[in-house]
Amino acid sequence: MKLGVVFPQTEIGSDPGAIRAYAQAAEALGYHHLIAFDQVVGLNPANRPDWQGVYTYRDLFHEPLVLFGYLAAVTERLELVTGVLVLPQRQTALVAKQAVEVDVLSRGRLRLGIGVGLKADEYAALDATYHDRGRRSEEQIELMRALWSQELVSYSGQWHTVSDGGLNPLPVQRPIPVWFGGHADAVVHRLARLGDGWIPLFAPDDAGRAEIEKMRRYAREAGRNPASIGLESWITIAGKTPETWRAEAQAWKALGATHLSVNTMRAGLDSPEAHIEAIGRFREIVAEV
Repeated sequence: MKLGVVFPQTEIGSDPGAIRAYAQAAEALGYHHLIAFDQVVGLNPANRPDWQGVYTYRDLFHEPLVLFGYLAAVTERLELVTGVLVLPQRQTALVAKQAVEVDVLSRGRLRLGIGVGLKADEYAALDATYHDRGRRSEEQIELMRALWSQELVSYSGQWHTVSDGGLNPLPVQRPIPVWFGGHADAVVHRLARLGDGWIPLFAPDDAGRAEIEKMRRYAREAGRNPASIGLESWITIAGKTPETWRAEAQAWKALGATHLSVNTMRAGLDSPEAHIEAIGRFREIVAEV
């Protein structure tokens, strides 16, 4: 089980030196990967009485692919993971091109986690349609994989048309791995057919085990080997003891997790240095799990 860190997006601040120090510390501690969340336009909940979101316009978010271009230059081994990029908000060929750039600059260290998002207002702010986002994401993945693996592509779909064109350079990884976030039934069906891995957010308990077994059943029904689909979640340290961290890590390993990350946000840590110290403690506790 490969250990990673959740980049403390909302608490790291805007100092490039602090961002560099955090990523380099994670790599020096032996972490395998770094996950960054995605939010382009933060919304104001005061004007939305039915608000159910976690993050607002007050939360700082570094744009993940631009961030990874920077981190590619200041790290050597750390895998760079979007967890997850809201793909249908964005132009497909442009995302494919940006992903190639990160993969090239990092020498093949990008893992593209994608999701479909939950807020129609964020889609409107990016001039993207919301109601067809799930079905459209399937076509996006198909087109991106073609663009990542062929010099010239001719593609005609419901939403996309490419006429004898391609990306240059092509990525180191052909294709770049695409993982899925979310665990709605439609998402699980989709990832079982198309995904290289899954980043669900549920507890490693009996209910979580049932969700994983459902995904594996869907994969078999789609003619795929479930063992070929990676599984990642993260442990949030806020309000938990080191004993709980270890127990959760053991539970995820028992469920077949291939990757596991630590989330240090909202744990009362008041500086980048405090986040670095926290991921160091976590590593010591769960390294032997």
